Amino acid sequence: MTDQTMTIREMCEQYDVTARALRFYEAKELLFPIREGTRRLFTRSDRARLSLILRGKRYGFSLEEIRQLLDLWDGGKGRMVQLERACEVAERHLAEMEAQRAELDRTIKDLKDQLAWGRAELAQDGTRANAA
Repeated sequence: MTDQTMTIREMCEQYDVTARALRFYEAKELLFPIREGTRRLFTRSDRARLSLILRGKRYGFSLEEIRQLLDLWDGGKGRMVQLERACEVAERHLAEMEAQRAELDRTIKDLKDQLAWGRAELAQDGTRANAA
């Protein structure tokens, strides 16, 4: 590996992704490696883009949202426009995640209540069976 480029194998090892995932991101025009025959060489820009792709996926961003955010930088609109849009998308996803967590918390509480009721019923039935 040079400081400038990485092979597909090196990218897979460093970022814990599959070659198939890298080719998929390339097909979706999220990454633009240098092609030398069948060989792909990934630049610093590709590595930065992959880091953003993986972070966006972890946050629940769609690939289209990620592509649009990456395109803002590449489209010459610059860092501040990209950052503003990223904040808008992130705030929306955060609100969705918090709503999902609240629903999950309610469901967990309900399930715990139902389990407590079921255990109490079983214990009470066991007490009745022992008394008989």
